[in-house]
Amino acid sequence: MRKNTLITVASSGLGAGMARHLAASGHNLALTARRVDRLEALQAELLAANPSITVTVHALDVDDNDSVFGVFAAAAEAHGGLDRVIVNAGLGKGGRIGTGKFAANRETAMTNFVGALAQCEAAMEHFYERKSGHLVVISSVSAMRGMPSSMTTYAASKAAVAHLAEGIRSDLLTRKGLDIKVTTLYPGYIASEMNEKVEQEQRLMVDTETGTAAMVKYIEKEVVDAAVPAWPWAPISQVMKRAPLSVVRKMV
Repeated sequence: MRKNTLITVASSGLGAGMARHLAASGHNLALTARRVDRLEALQAELLAANPSITVTVHALDVDDNDSVFGVFAAAAEAHGGLDRVIVNAGLGKGGRIGTGKFAANRETAMTNFVGALAQCEAAMEHFYERKSGHLVVISSVSAMRGMPSSMTTYAASKAAVAHLAEGIRSDLLTRKGLDIKVTTLYPGYIASEMNEKVEQEQRLMVDTETGTAAMVKYIEKEVVDAAVPAWPWAPISQVMKRAPLSVVRKMV
């Protein structure tokens, strides 16, 4: 088992949900986020429920790209190395392109892609040094196709993250003697703080507990990629890839 896992933006939502499931499975955790008070509350909760594990908290704003490397190094030192990094940071701000929402769209693009790039760089440097590791990148089912309106930049940034992960995976094909895996997850509608104010199809929404349990199941299997939860998002994601754009825009 890959014992020591770092999760970015673990203070709430999907990050906190994954932390709870991983802790219950006996994983040591390095939890990062800007809101350290929430991390400390989660740390206390996890240690009370799972006293045999180690949980550390680390303040991190992924938009401060340079700090990502120092925080990952500090977490690695605290745990004697990192076996897995879950690149979970994401932002959902934005508006229709060409309607004066550039600042919000730029913020989303910078957090979701440039921030993820910094996290992947820091994680892979550590894994190459150890010759072992598991990089998990959280994309979105919206990455399957171009999305309309306020989803356009978010979906594009999540598609970029998915391609980033695939590029890293491609590099690993030519490097021998390494136990390094890369997983890309495409969550569907899973309840979280980020989407609680977004109008989405409620019939397809699952609660955080159910959604993050599905995510952790695929993480621990170290799959190449997966839409989660598998039902209904595995078939929906396949339809999204092939359907006319006029149909896709009505699906998400």
